[in-house]
Amino acid sequence: MNSVFLRPPHLPLVAPSILAADFGRLAEEAADIERAGADLLHVDVMDGHFVPNLTMGPDVVLALARACHLMQDVHLMVTDPQDFVKPFIEAGAGHITFHIEAPGLTRFGAVDLIKRIHDLGATAGISLNPETPPEALGAVLNQVDLVLVMSVHPGFTGQSFMPEVLNKVRTLRNELEPRQRLSIDGGIGIRTAHDALEAGADVLVAGAAVFRASQRASTIQLLRGDYPR
Repeated sequence: MNSVFLRPPHLPLVAPSILAADFGRLAEEAADIERAGADLLHVDVMDGHFVPNLTMGPDVVLALARACHLMQDVHLMVTDPQDFVKPFIEAGAGHITFHIEAPGLTRFGAVDLIKRIHDLGATAGISLNPETPPEALGAVLNQVDLVLVMSVHPGFTGQSFMPEVLNKVRTLRNELEPRQRLSIDGGIGIRTAHDALEAGADVLVAGAAVFRASQRASTIQLLRGDYPR
């Protein structure tokens, strides 16, 4: 299992979300953010059921793997995540995050799904919607490599950051082991990244802030914490 999440924590990791890229130039966009210094590539997968939108499938992950060498962090916003894990890992995903709220988990089980992801050679993450308390993770918390806190409602890009989730980030940081990563996704820009890092996040998912920046390399550096005084 080879994952940037398994490196000892040092500088925060920046994961640009490909959903905010120019889809007419997807391969070029992926290669460009790799040159700009991104740590990994966040891939939002939506099924039109768990969230009211449709995005991309394993073929896109396969194409992105040809375009750049960044680890692909696949975020499954789907009703039945157990049906998608193997196809995405076989396509090239190095990490899979699924939602604790996914209805399909009532039949399959989050612990079993985490084991399946690990057995297939990827790292595993669990995600919480803004309204879901940390207590919902229960025994799953210490089984995952990463916890992803949603700072917007999943399903659409361009939403405003919800500062109330920062208390959840603080709580989770205190409960996680040093080996575990804590990610935040939604409305992340230079200033909100600063707040998230101070609260304890160490993986920043940023879409528009990176892909719509005129200077992507400097933006990624600023997201990591090199803030103007």
